[in-house]
Amino acid sequence: MDEQRTAVRKMQEYISDNIMHEIDIADLAKVSSYSPWYARKLFIKYLGMTPAVYIRRLKLSKSALRLRDEDCQIIDVAMDMGFGSVDGYQRAFRREFGCNPKEYSLSPVPVWLFTPSLIIDKERNDINMSEIRNVFIQVIEKPARKVIIKRGVNATEYWSYCEEVGCDVWGLLTSIKSISGEPVCLFLPKELRDPVTNEYVQGVEVEPDYDGVIPEGFETIDLPASTYLLFRGEPFAEEEYVSAINEIWDAEKKYNPEFIGYKWDDKNPRIQLEPVGERGYIELVPVRKI
Repeated sequence: MDEQRTAVRKMQEYISDNIMHEIDIADLAKVSSYSPWYARKLFIKYLGMTPAVYIRRLKLSKSALRLRDEDCQIIDVAMDMGFGSVDGYQRAFRREFGCNPKEYSLSPVPVWLFTPSLIIDKERNDINMSEIRNVFIQVIEKPARKVIIKRGVNATEYWSYCEEVGCDVWGLLTSIKSISGEPVCLFLPKELRDPVTNEYVQGVEVEPDYDGVIPEGFETIDLPASTYLLFRGEPFAEEEYVSAINEIWDAEKKYNPEFIGYKWDDKNPRIQLEPVGERGYIELVPVRKI
């Protein structure tokens, strides 16, 4: 079973690394070390879709971000992403997101981007990261901002949020241009919880005067300018993300901000960034001057 999951993850990694190129089942079979027939079967078993559908959806989502952020021609995006024609690209884009790519490029609205997670066993907590590793800490200032969030009811961390609200929320949040460059996960203080059990949410930080579309079922909260301690661990292998997170949590528990003239601030949310192995796991913990 572990070998199968590893094979699927290798196929996902290959697709991510080569999304701008032509990818066929023979390529995926080679990296998975299985036959084309069995590689496709495993892909469907663990990801619920064929490799072709997975690749098409990922290409469309990458193209949507280009249309949102770049001054580019539809034909260039279509050709760069490997679509045979502009018409075919436009039809696929509309089926995926419900709007025409030209309309979207002129006036981007929140869309449900496809943001697949790597196949990793979330129960693996025994990864050996016992060698000496560094945690980097720095003081940063966050400006006043709005955060577009999707609340749950009882979610306290990522997995309970996914089970309650859904893991695909991240894709929609990614489609909204953020002042911090990416969506965020927030551990809300009691004053910002509604209901009071709603501790963990996912959201995207936008300008205080944001007047764009708020997706149905989402809302905004206002956060003041505030100071944070940024904790960042060393890069890690993707399958070691649980240990990488625990490493930072342990560092936060041990650290005394009074050494640098601060104390913990329980009126602002703790912020969790997406675990990305190549940059190290990052959390921001609010503080205020003593």
